[in-house]
Amino acid sequence: MINFTQKKFGLISLGCDKNRVDSEKLLAIIKEKGCHITDSIEEAQILIVNTCAFLNESRKEAIETILDCAAYKSGNLEKLVVTGCLPQKFIGETFDSLDEADVFLGTRDYDKIFEALEKSYEGDRVNFVGRGNCCFLSDRLITTPQHYAYLKIAEGCSNHCAYCLIPDIRGKYESFPMEKLLEEASSLSDVAELIIVAQDITRYGIDLYGKKKLKEILQKLTALVNINSVRLLYCYPDMLDDELIAEIRDNEKIIKYLDIPFQHSEDRILKLMRRAGSRERYLSLINKLRENIPEIAIRSTFIAGFPTETEEECDALCGFLREAKLDNCGFFAYSREHGTPAYSLNGQVPAAIKKRRVKKLYAVQREVSAEKLKGYIGKTVKVLCDGIDYDKNCFVGRAYFSAPDIDGKVYFNAHSAAQGEYCDVVITESDIYDLYGKTEDYSL
Repeated sequence: MINFTQKKFGLISLGCDKNRVDSEKLLAIIKEKGCHITDSIEEAQILIVNTCAFLNESRKEAIETILDCAAYKSGNLEKLVVTGCLPQKFIGETFDSLDEADVFLGTRDYDKIFEALEKSYEGDRVNFVGRGNCCFLSDRLITTPQHYAYLKIAEGCSNHCAYCLIPDIRGKYESFPMEKLLEEASSLSDVAELIIVAQDITRYGIDLYGKKKLKEILQKLTALVNINSVRLLYCYPDMLDDELIAEIRDNEKIIKYLDIPFQHSEDRILKLMRRAGSRERYLSLINKLRENIPEIAIRSTFIAGFPTETEEECDALCGFLREAKLDNCGFFAYSREHGTPAYSLNGQVPAAIKKRRVKKLYAVQREVSAEKLKGYIGKTVKVLCDGIDYDKNCFVGRAYFSAPDIDGKVYFNAHSAAQGEYCDVVITESDIYDLYGKTEDYSL
């Protein structure tokens, strides 16, 4: 038997914030065993790479990271473990080709990590994908700054959009029990911002309780004394009903921010994508949100170059962006994924055209965002301090209309500011992504 308490474990988490939560729960399993965890790759004797495989680019990043990590076997590294989406979906292609890795685990196999490592130390490369039964774990080792954390409320997806591999990788939508989620949230330290995530948070509860339960769990989460505010990510537009909108409006602890992945604006493309929306319905939803919650910030994502998309439809999407005036957007070139319905569609758009269309969309959104941010100049904005930016030699934080990592920041001068606390910042400048300012009492 290997004494793993004498081993140093390291972990690299790739991909989305949902993957980060999985990584934090895996780290908790390792810590509970009494093992030492290091953030130094050079020191790690057992190194775990938790992979993303949603798009071809993410798979390339995962493979490159695995190969880079394998180089440390010339030093302290004894075992390289690959977990997550890449082995879950592509173990047949990766087990033989990535012989630099010693252990492979899928998305629900974290409870088997030590059993798999034991077998690996006996001399074999190990494939444990599909061997575990690790759907929900409440214990976590938080890797975000202490003042914010993510809460993953469901696994998988049942939407079956034509371009998406998630149902094949993660399985059908599976809500986690409310009482376990509340227990998990209660166990966190004092959290300035709890960020609710799932592939689609608006469907929470339908599979488990027979009806939507997002409103109820939001009410219970915001009643917890250690949760100071809640941010909502990944709300599907067809599920944002009047009852949920009213809860977002009336609950003071819910940040007036929604991430709504529209993916396109044109009806023909949306139908091919197997999305339930339309241009008219999306604009109507945006208007309804702004009428009910005037200060609401809306973020979205869009796909450029979906099969058969014409230049006119891309231009129409540009027009949608100008009309919708969303606060923040992400744009992605369509990735042709084998096994999805869109893979076999005729009219695949050449890579160069997809890349050009992404640039066109970003250019339009930059104009929209710059104009919106310019409107904050001279105003006082409540900013959650995330720490110090040593390159800019000032504090850095986020206003309510910015989520961590994906949106812009507020850079500000102050005599003092504590991470996780709010500051009133007078905005003096803006650019296409960020705001700049100072606290009212600041003087050189």
